Amino acid sequence: MDRRNFIAACLGLPLLGGAGAARAQAGLIKIIFPFAAGAGGDTLCRLIAQEMAPALERTIIVENRTGGDGLIGIKAVKGASPDGATVLVTTGPTMYLLPMVETTPTFDTAKDFMPVSLLARFEFAVVIGPTIGATDFEEFTAWLKAHPDKATFGVPSNGTIPHFMGSKLEKDLGIPLSRVPYRGSAPILNDVIGGHMPFGITTLADALPQHRAKSLKIIAVSSAERSPFAPDVPTLKESGIDLVADAWYGMWLPAGSPPDLAARIGKAAATALARPEVKEKLTAIGLIPVGSTAEGLMKELAANTALWQPIVKATGYKIEN
Repeated sequence: MDRRNFIAACLGLPLLGGAGAARAQAGLIKIIFPFAAGAGGDTLCRLIAQEMAPALERTIIVENRTGGDGLIGIKAVKGASPDGATVLVTTGPTMYLLPMVETTPTFDTAKDFMPVSLLARFEFAVVIGPTIGATDFEEFTAWLKAHPDKATFGVPSNGTIPHFMGSKLEKDLGIPLSRVPYRGSAPILNDVIGGHMPFGITTLADALPQHRAKSLKIIAVSSAERSPFAPDVPTLKESGIDLVADAWYGMWLPAGSPPDLAARIGKAAATALARPEVKEKLTAIGLIPVGSTAEGLMKELAANTALWQPIVKATGYKIEN
């Protein structure tokens, strides 16, 4: 699954008594982003942090707490004081897939975190290289059937949405596929372009430049409708695969945080995401701004959990911990 990322927020309210309120009002809000700096999710965090700081009258910093497929950062927020000074911004899949695949789950999203807001969506893509020579998904399927010994694909990492998209493709097409995990999107795309890997599944945003340059071809996207970033590319649904698999960034506080605190932070995030200049900057990196209430985030989490639970279970994939 692609590991890609999330955004900013925080606060401290006068009605939060004691040391917690004092710390939050002291001015520093820390947004924990559990992945590396530089990619789309990190950009989202820093942009929204900048926009939210004046509204919340706080200094907001972004800290990249990487490691453990996102677990290091998630655990840091899980154990933080619920005073508004520590906020988690991460991808939805880290919050619903990790508990599914760990042999002993490190966290329970519903019990350990307070939902704040859905922030932005992003999509995945099936990309093919020159060794396949197909022009659409139908020709791609025919190629796979004709070359079962070469039916190998790359994913940004094991245990991700692209990983399980591959499992779904294998089942629906009835063709055995071999998965190769990489460390991120860039090496997959390089190998697909170079003819060393027939196809890959990764984030649409990462593949778009090469698709537009015609060095590889995106033959399907994972969203419910055609992507505004690639309107010429059919969806998996249109291609006969019964799967909608976009992903998103969300914002959480530690469990025990006051609901009105989460609501205020969520409102600040939604207001920031609605600004035209913010929308322009996010769409330029392949993100679709959303902004929602805590209830909207919970609804999204529940829907994705219901979608992926049977798919993940059928694979038998587990992370030993």
